[in-house]
Parts: sequence; C-alpha cells; structure tokens
Amino acid sequence: MHAEACEAGAAVSRFLAQNRKALDLLGESLRKDPPALVITCARGSSDHAATYAKYLVETLLGVPTVSAAFSTVSLYDAPVASSPGRVLCLAISQSGRSPDMLATVERQQASGALVVALVNDEDSPLAAMADVVLPLCAGPEKSVAATKSYITSLAGIAAIVAAWRDDADFASDLADLPARLNEAFALDWSALGEGLRDATNLFVIGRGYGLAVAQEAALKFKETSALHAEAFSSAEVRHGPMAVVREGFPVIAFAGPDSAGDDVRALCTEFATRGARVWLASQADGAEPGIGHLPVLSLRAELAPLATISSFYRMANALSLARGNDPDSPPYLAKVTRTR
Repeated sequence: MHAEACEAGAAVSRFLAQNRKALDLLGESLRKDPPALVITCARGSSDHAATYAKYLVETLLGVPTVSAAFSTVSLYDAPVASSPGRVLCLAISQSGRSPDMLATVERQQASGALVVALVNDEDSPLAAMADVVLPLCAGPEKSVAATKSYITSLAGIAAIVAAWRDDADFASDLADLPARLNEAFALDWSALGEGLRDATNLFVIGRGYGLAVAQEAALKFKETSALHAEAFSSAEVRHGPMAVVREGFPVIAFAGPDSAGDDVRALCTEFATRGARVWLASQADGAEPGIGHLPVLSLRAELAPLATISSFYRMANALSLARGNDPDSPPYLAKVTRTR
C-alpha cells in the first residue's frame, strides 16, 4: 500500500501523457453536443471518485450529475428510458469486471448514452464496451486497498472537465499535479496516526470537492485498520449524527481553500468546544485550541483533495501496521469484487 500510494504522482503523469489526444477529442465532442445529464457508474473507492465528479461537473459546467443504482438493473431488471438530451455515462473502475457495473453500463449504452470509461485494466470487459476509453495507467495494484488508482481516477475526472471547458488554466494546474502529489505524500501526518492507534469509532468530515476524499478516508480506516469510521459532509452531519460527537470522540476533517472549507473549519471549532479530539487538514495554519493541525499543500480548491488523500494514505498505511493489521491483505476482502 505504501509503495503504490507513493506512485500516484507518476501514475497521474502517465495518465495525462497517454490520454492527451483522447481528452482533446472528447472535450471537443462534449462542447459541440453538450450532455444534458451525466450518470456515474462505480462502486467502492471508484464511487467516491464519482462524488468528486458530481461536484466538479455541477459547479464548473452546471450539468446535473447522478449516480446509477446498479441493483435496479442487476436485481430488478428495470428498463432505462432514453433521454431527450445527450447523456454521458461515466464509468469508473479499477478492474472493469464487476458484473453489476457491466450490466448497468450496457443498459445505459443501449438507451443511447455515450459511455466514457476511466479504467485501470485496459483488457477488461468495461474497456471493450466503452465508446471512449481513458486508461488510468496506474499500473498493477497488488494491495487490496486502492490508492494510486483512486487518485488517478480523480485526476482523470478533473482532466475530462478541463477538456470539456477548454480551460487552459485548469489544464496547466493539472500538468503540475504529479510533482505536487509527490510533495503531499511526504508530509508528516504521524500525529494523527498516533492519536488513532487505540480508537474504535470516528467521523471523517468534508464538504464540496473534499467530500469525496472524506468518504475514501473512512473506507480506508475500515479496510486497513478495522476501525469504524463514518464520512459526512459538514452540512449533513448537523442533521442528527453530530449528537454522537462528545468529549473524547475523534473527528478528522478535510477543509479546502473555499467556502466549503470555511464551513468545515467552523464545524471543527464547534466540535473542539465539546471536547472532541479534532484533527484538521487545512491550508490555514490551525492555531485554535483543541484542534490538531495536519499540513496540506496550497492548491486550487478543485485539486486540493487529491493532495490531501495522498498525505492520508501514507498515514493510513502506518496506522494499519501500528494496530497489528496487514494493509495489503485485509481479512474477507479481495482485490476484484464481483457483485451482482
């Protein structure tokens, strides 16, 4: 897990280089005939990437983006109605082999959707059926816990949006991302790992672009450390779950350099006043009492979560080992999950 997470910068660099022409053609096509709807198809870590896609597409392009519920096709065999406007089906997968995802993508394609696949296995059934294939180029991932393929999926989504918008500034920042990911992986989050060594439950908080990596972090805590973690937006947690947060309860928060980050920072202050054990990853140097500061890089809000999760992965691997677990081979899990 450590070695693969460390490779994320190189993986993103390969993705951008190999898919440059395909991204340009896709962007031109999407501008010429803009989709009225984006439907994401993904599970697990890839579905967290789909959360990122929702926020990025809806904020930067204004196109509604929804997640397909695979069981409606794989279990209920429900039809998919043709849309009066163009539909972009964005399928995100490391393996490209889960039967329920393939059935859903096939049904979307039959209804007239343009299928674009972000997939790490270029020989997979998903790659074979897609109209446009954007290989993640992450390379073999032996650890059950996806790391570099997840970060490259986020970068792929950002690259699609930059190409769709024909946004030169965004594309330039993406080109700089591999080096920034290497910097982020080197940041020291060991204080968080030490603080969670004996934890049993915790919340992971994000909002906006950062919600996707909060979801991913919560999954990694469960997968690699057998540590029960729940992810919430800083807005949604206020609708009931925050009653759990009392003295000593651990909270990890990811705050970007935008208004969503401001809300996360405000929530951390509130939780700290209750005596919760709060750690905040934020570009603002956290000097507030009761809040542990986790260093992050200074990046535009849309790309900041990619660097944050890179720093997190290094800590999560070390925490897993400190708790006596094997982060590469968690019990009861397999690298390819074949749900139906």
